[in-house]
Amino acid sequence: MIDDDGFRLNVGIILTNDDGKLFWARRVGQDAWQFPQGGMDKSETPEVAMYRELQEETGLAPTDVTVLGSTKDWLKYRLPKRYVRRNQSPMCIGQKQIWFMLKLTSDESNFNLNDSDKPEFDQWRWIDYWQPSKEVIFFKRNVYKKALTELQPFLKQSVDAG
Repeated sequence: MIDDDGFRLNVGIILTNDDGKLFWARRVGQDAWQFPQGGMDKSETPEVAMYRELQEETGLAPTDVTVLGSTKDWLKYRLPKRYVRRNQSPMCIGQKQIWFMLKLTSDESNFNLNDSDKPEFDQWRWIDYWQPSKEVIFFKRNVYKKALTELQPFLKQSVDAG
């Protein structure tokens, strides 16, 4: 789903464990690491899309996680010109995303990166909180920093309560 300004509606997922580490996954066949994310279908709310993407990209079910919080508003990033597919209609110039922070409440053995017909990721690991904002592809760094900054209080509450 692409809005009138050319931004694809999308959700992003920041998944944490009991130690406050974040789930970080490598795109299939690439040396590119990122958080799970994906586009929204027309009939989906951001939360419904988040659970669908969580299942497709990690194999986790809603019962495997707790939602700690989400961003209040859409966070946007533009694609560099070389990544814009000009022959697409409507043309997508970037993404606008609602980000969710989730806590893993089940065992790590529930991860299954091959749970969909077309897996997105082939490896995963736990990393320190701010590491993604330094390692993700350059054009996503600002939106990652914004999401991590806005959602950090939810992690702190979770760690303090746990």
